[in-house]
Amino acid sequence: MALPDILKTNLRIPVVGSPLFIISHPPLVLAQCKAGIVGSFPALNARPASQLDEWLAQITEDLAAHDTANPEAKAAPFAVNQIVHKSNTRLEEDLALCVKYKVPIVISSLGAVEEVNQAVHSYGGIVLHDIIHDRHARNAIRRGADGLIAVAAGAGGHAGTLSPFALVQEIRQWFDGPLLLSGAIANGGAVLAAQAMGADMAYIGSPFIATHEARATDDYKQMIVDSKAADIVYSNLFTGVHGNYLKGSVERAGMDPNNLPESDPSKMNFGGDKSKAWKDIWGCGQGIGAVDSIVGAAELVDRLALEYEDAKKKLAA
Repeated sequence: MALPDILKTNLRIPVVGSPLFIISHPPLVLAQCKAGIVGSFPALNARPASQLDEWLAQITEDLAAHDTANPEAKAAPFAVNQIVHKSNTRLEEDLALCVKYKVPIVISSLGAVEEVNQAVHSYGGIVLHDIIHDRHARNAIRRGADGLIAVAAGAGGHAGTLSPFALVQEIRQWFDGPLLLSGAIANGGAVLAAQAMGADMAYIGSPFIATHEARATDDYKQMIVDSKAADIVYSNLFTGVHGNYLKGSVERAGMDPNNLPESDPSKMNFGGDKSKAWKDIWGCGQGIGAVDSIVGAAELVDRLALEYEDAKKKLAA
């Protein structure tokens, strides 16, 4: 099955910048889109809720102006991440704004709901759904999602534990639609590798935290530059869902990263006070060994594109 036009038109390389909780905001999204990859942000990053209307207006108008001024180098589309979980009391309101602004791509997480997919399809948008298991993937497609994001071991934030080889292989046995892969992808060679194993696109988050446009503290960005894969800890303590975090931030918060207690998944909360934990406990994936400096988002995309083309040439040779 061919990719829908929205996932290939105006893209410089087959990459979606993943939505980073708290960190992604219009300056980063706009920089990603103008550099030639899909930029995205979680709807819940706009606080208060009324700010989402402002952000969507800003992004939509800015990208339209960019395309008018650069007809030969139009921007890639953008995406909004919706947490489809009962703790997200804003979902209905935020989804209505996505419909209002005809958001090209909606990324749904933590729940596959037909009504969300139908709302996005009503104006011609597409829905990509986060999954960590094959059974989640089947359920998402059955409920009307257009494509899947396989969140494999090593991904930042709420990551799974399955090898990307295993997860992509199982999904491709029955699904030939849009498939993105997430999990320690931080250079252009890894983007090509994701395609080689059966994914259509790569889903990259952690390297974009260490960019000038990211809404992260300087200490957070520098810790990513200074850290390696061994400095990532996997825990469900902070949100109720297992995720990968920088060990240094856990230690700075006064906790032992090697002896973290388990959290009750039924108490997870992404819209209230519990989200404050993310301000001090910093999410990150295992691919950060490729990040050695804090740069602009466009410069990072330039590097990925050069590495991607170089990897293709080496394989052809």
